[in-house]
Amino acid sequence: MLKRVAKLGLAVGSAVWLSVHVHPKPARGAERIFASFLSFEQSVSVESLETFAETGRITGDFIPYARYISPEQRPFLQNALQQQLAISPGAVSQFLYSDIGELMVRRIAKVIRPKSNQGGFYALRGALIVAAADPEGLTVLNFLKHYPIQGLKIDLDEGLAIFSQIRGLIRQTNTLIETLEKQTPARPTGNPTGAALTQPGQFSWQQTTLTLSDQSPTRQNLTGQSRQFPIDLYLPQTASPQPKPIVVISHGLNSNRDSYGYLAEHLASYGFVVVMPEHIGSNTNQLQALMLGRVKEVTQPTEFLDRPLDVQFILDELERLSTSDPMLQGQLNLDQVGVIGQSFGGYTALALAGATINFEQLQQDCGSRLKDTINISLILQCQVIKLPQQRYELADPRIKGAIAINPVTSSVLGETLSQIQTPVMFVSGSADKVSPSLLEQATPFTWLTATDKYFVLMKGGTHFSTIDADQPNDSPPEFQGLAGPSPAAAKAYLSALSVAFMKRHITADRTYQIYLSPEFVATLRNGKLQLNLSKTLSTNEILNPG
Repeated sequence: MLKRVAKLGLAVGSAVWLSVHVHPKPARGAERIFASFLSFEQSVSVESLETFAETGRITGDFIPYARYISPEQRPFLQNALQQQLAISPGAVSQFLYSDIGELMVRRIAKVIRPKSNQGGFYALRGALIVAAADPEGLTVLNFLKHYPIQGLKIDLDEGLAIFSQIRGLIRQTNTLIETLEKQTPARPTGNPTGAALTQPGQFSWQQTTLTLSDQSPTRQNLTGQSRQFPIDLYLPQTASPQPKPIVVISHGLNSNRDSYGYLAEHLASYGFVVVMPEHIGSNTNQLQALMLGRVKEVTQPTEFLDRPLDVQFILDELERLSTSDPMLQGQLNLDQVGVIGQSFGGYTALALAGATINFEQLQQDCGSRLKDTINISLILQCQVIKLPQQRYELADPRIKGAIAINPVTSSVLGETLSQIQTPVMFVSGSADKVSPSLLEQATPFTWLTATDKYFVLMKGGTHFSTIDADQPNDSPPEFQGLAGPSPAAAKAYLSALSVAFMKRHITADRTYQIYLSPEFVATLRNGKLQLNLSKTLSTNEILNPG
């Protein structure tokens, strides 16, 4: 879902860039775009833009503006005007009528709105849907042609305010990178062979799939329904009769249990039993159901309860099966359990580790502030406000450590992160536009009070860098570039750090402590994707690297 949101935002955002005041004729749509800022106004004909988009020729009243566009930038603009969002009209409609879709449209409608300042939300949503149904598809030019109100005004003041927010966030993120760079040795020290953890371990493994059905009173009382879902088990084939430690991996929104199959295999090769649940209320199938009109929302608020409950029930079932199932009998150590989660799964991992839903913070962030946010993940987090406001016991004492990759945390958990007392690792990407590093990981990391905590930053990493793109999925081809400069390096980094963290904090093997250090991280780095680790990142260091 978040990939599709990013792409839809790009298409509409291109229209914002072009700017402003459109007067359409009933038959042909917009004829001119009037760019206005303060008391100044200039115009360019849509015909000139169409000529440029189709042929690359600069004609008519577009000539004065072309002076400000370098030859290198012109192909980008030409492509942006024509680039089609490969998604069905029904899918666009279903998403834009969901709660999350409506919030996004209302945010965009603050910039793109009618000259009369009335009906902007409905005009914008209608133009997006109608343009998507056009044979030429949803493009910037097609959007302008189908905008249903005679005068369309793009508020450049509002657009510049958004740009200023983004620029400030980038500046602070660069400050964060500068801080972490100073803590990472320029040259690797310590164990120069530490990168061996990126290689598979000594054990082979066997995969099996189970289907679990949770009809427990706890689930029924909290969510009002039972839940049936599959899990994949990765069982290391070892000669030791000793029970094996367990790692649960929780996938993100619009993802599935295959997304981190490579990580499950890697951990299994080091002797961990790995469990990969399918969170059926927020997986790929859920988004497909939305696009087909079978459900009304991207996900239900109860999914913030169901996901941790999935993991709790899995551990209950594994405990039962470890004494009754011949395949699992004596194989599972329920006293050594770790959890890893990405994005929505990162929230899941942190809730299981001890953080609680922070309704007080949600009340502050999900009112008038929401319409001004540049933090896409906050739109998801604010779905929680619809739940009955009570304390939900989602932590599981069997969880002895958690790795949260690109987690959504700032509002839904907020400063309740201080309640976590088990070891925690945050993995963040500096180029994450969905769950921004500074807002959702770096600042929340400073709220942790656990003795053992680690902040890992991939410079240039995105929200999708560690997801296994080799797995089958239904994402359009244009989403493939969202993984960032070197997804292979990102996956290798995560594999090595996950082994080190789980060995050190789940199995209590102190020999792995050396790998959880800036010195070890320096042995992993390659030129395409820089990596940094800090154990002591503070608010002052984020704002003032010194």
